[in-house]
Amino acid sequence: MRATFAVAQLTTHVLDATRGTPAAGVGLVLSTIDGDVLATGTTDADGRAALGPDVLPRGDLQLRFDTGAYHRAAGVPTFHPFVVVAFTVGGTEHLHVPLLLSPFAYSTYRGS
Repeated sequence: MRATFAVAQLTTHVLDATRGTPAAGVGLVLSTIDGDVLATGTTDADGRAALGPDVLPRGDLQLRFDTGAYHRAAGVPTFHPFVVVAFTVGGTEHLHVPLLLSPFAYSTYRGS
């Protein structure tokens, strides 16, 4: 079966709700639900990153945030060693996956 592709840009923005600052240095892995890695990256000083190939496959993907390493580097205990956000690529729209992070909770939504 041949994969169907969509032209889509994927960005993320991670904010540290405890510090009230962008979360710089968070490791990222973009992959298919089956675990095939499409891209890796790290958030910049503003907590932002653009990931992925120029063409993303249609269907379900996941973005993994290495939140445990981020908190360990700051000397902060955390409950979540990583956060995985699953989402669906359906067309050619820009996809933005923000993460609001604290040591014991997180939230996400479809950004713009």
